[in-house]
Amino acid sequence: MKLEILADADSVARRAAAIIADAARNAVVDRGRFVLAVSGGRTPWEMMRAFSGEDVPWAGIRIVQVDERVAPDGDADRNLTHLRACLPQETALLPIQIYPMPVGQPDLRAAADDYSRTLEELAGRPAVLDLVHLGLGSDGHTASLVPGDPVLDALDVDVASTGIYQGRPRLTLTYPAINRARCILWVVTGSEKMEMLSRLYRGDRSIPAGRVARERAWILADRAAGENLVPAV
Repeated sequence: MKLEILADADSVARRAAAIIADAARNAVVDRGRFVLAVSGGRTPWEMMRAFSGEDVPWAGIRIVQVDERVAPDGDADRNLTHLRACLPQETALLPIQIYPMPVGQPDLRAAADDYSRTLEELAGRPAVLDLVHLGLGSDGHTASLVPGDPVLDALDVDVASTGIYQGRPRLTLTYPAINRARCILWVVTGSEKMEMLSRLYRGDRSIPAGRVARERAWILADRAAGENLVPAV
């Protein structure tokens, strides 16, 4: 697991955008397509704004969601609402290149199955995503894999529905889908994340984030979150 500690959240966002852009250019050359899975959060939206200014082969990029709240289209609670706002038309990324989780369907289990099939159409069977971006909650959750939710044990599907968390049920990628990714990029900022980031870096599997694969993982953190960590030599 790689670790970089940067000065502040803006620096983390810019560094993350550069890593994603480099991965996108390489993937399009190697495989003709780059499939990026994006989580929600304030710093990630800054990351995606920075990414929108990168010189990348936009026609080969496909963006999927790591997780999504069940809320109406356009609602401020939807990660998709903010994702769309962060990728202006100047990027040349067409709306059809973003694949929303179908949280408007009444049957969330069927919606999860539908999104699993979408991932397979984009990234093979089983789906191997090129890069999965993850955040880290102060309770140790990542994606919508939250402490105590049965979704933590959903090991035979790539997408699953969750219980209610912070007022909303959700769809989320599961551990198998995340752990198969070619690269996992953690973006962690804020002093409230310090304890959980330390536990994640130590490989503490008692928190949901600690069960994510480490071999191809890269942590970018600001000083507020990572000041107690020393990158491995």
